[in-house]
Amino acid sequence: MKSSNDKVNDFLIDIKSTLPERYEIVEEIRAVFLSGKTEIKKDIKYGGIVFNVSGELVGGVFLYKQHLSIEFSNGTQFDDPEKLLEGKGNMRRHLKILEKDELITKNISFYINQASKENIM
Repeated sequence: MKSSNDKVNDFLIDIKSTLPERYEIVEEIRAVFLSGKTEIKKDIKYGGIVFNVSGELVGGVFLYKQHLSIEFSNGTQFDDPEKLLEGKGNMRRHLKILEKDELITKNISFYINQASKENIM
């Protein structure tokens, strides 16, 4: 899925050419962030793709050597019944993704929807 942001497109092309298995995961995560929410803006910051709603950073996707991380700016305020969110900061929390099937088993839509709703309401 092509972005309206050239920096995001360049970032995705780079991932696709160097880490094709991770590219698929990033695209699935990005699709969940963008599903039905046209007011979400994408950009590249801090070495990953970030998502903003009404000028506020709500989350992002970042690649690390052994995993991907879905970061949430206000993750401490989320419902987390399965205790899947990681991190010890004042506000941020993240989901660590090691394999593609964790997108389902960790129910990323549940967390991403919380991130998106928080700044839309």
